[in-house]
Amino acid sequence: MAGYAVQPGTGQPSTAGWLRGIGVTRDEPWAAPDIRRRLLLVLAGIWLLDGILQFQEFMFSRGFAQMLAGTAPGNPGFIASPITWSAKIIADHGTATNAVFAIIQLLIGLGIALRPTTKPALATSIVWSLGVWWLGEGLGGVLNGGASPVNGAPGAVIIYALLALLLWPPRQDKPASFVAGRTVGPAIAKGLWLVLWGSLAYLALQPPTKAPKALGGMVAGMASGEPSWLASADNHLGSFLTRHGPGVAVLMAVVLAIVAVGVFLPRPAARAAVALAIVAAAFFWLAQALGGILAGGATDPNSGPLLALLAVSFWPLAARGKAGSNQDALVPAASNSHTA
Repeated sequence: MAGYAVQPGTGQPSTAGWLRGIGVTRDEPWAAPDIRRRLLLVLAGIWLLDGILQFQEFMFSRGFAQMLAGTAPGNPGFIASPITWSAKIIADHGTATNAVFAIIQLLIGLGIALRPTTKPALATSIVWSLGVWWLGEGLGGVLNGGASPVNGAPGAVIIYALLALLLWPPRQDKPASFVAGRTVGPAIAKGLWLVLWGSLAYLALQPPTKAPKALGGMVAGMASGEPSWLASADNHLGSFLTRHGPGVAVLMAVVLAIVAVGVFLPRPAARAAVALAIVAAAFFWLAQALGGILAGGATDPNSGPLLALLAVSFWPLAARGKAGSNQDALVPAASNSHTA
């Protein structure tokens, strides 16, 4: 127990000594986590959920490797070959590789949740996410013609990397009215938002989404193996989309385009666009059957919750308290305020 103060007569570390051991002293009063910290804790929770899902029985079977290999067809050879190669290794060593995958994701989640390890864990999550986006998701299907906002394009795991970048705790925050802009600056953050949501709008007009019965079949297909209430909801939604799919795809593209450009507008309009993004994320998640997490074969909750978390990080905030305070409020701003 070196490094900890010991309570006299007990041989046990004192509370003060333990707090000093983890970097907290009595001179540092506890402060409620700011909004960035709360968003990071949500992200950590999603990573922990991913790690838990990775321990499902299916993930230790050859079926998991076959699922990964299934992302290779249709991709360029230089993308597909490493996917096939890694899937073969996983198939031959399923128990060991999957246990490693699960532990890595649990450690990332725990690392993000603990302040002293937040930055190393976020850095690890970016590297891990990029690798899984390629070898596990086939770049989200964006190069093989199968990508749709409804099936999780551009790949749920790439959104983890984006969130890690935008929520990275900097030495000093850049001036911005929304959390995601305080690390990289508001201009870069809005540019990344525009690319993501603009690409979703583009994909909504492509054949995997807009073709007759494409949306309906996609959503109904996700109901397989789900609890009856969720399967019924997705089957009803799929039936509706089978009849009105092309029109819904166009409407979806318009909504996503509005979301993409909305953050560049004045604060009230930006808030409306971010709120619309959260609604769109909720629709995607329902259409994705909650990412399949209740069916026993999902590695993550898919893109819906991640898009919603990203949207919250772009919500235009109103500062409260003294100037320069780190406290923000999700409250209406004064009428003369403007978006940073």
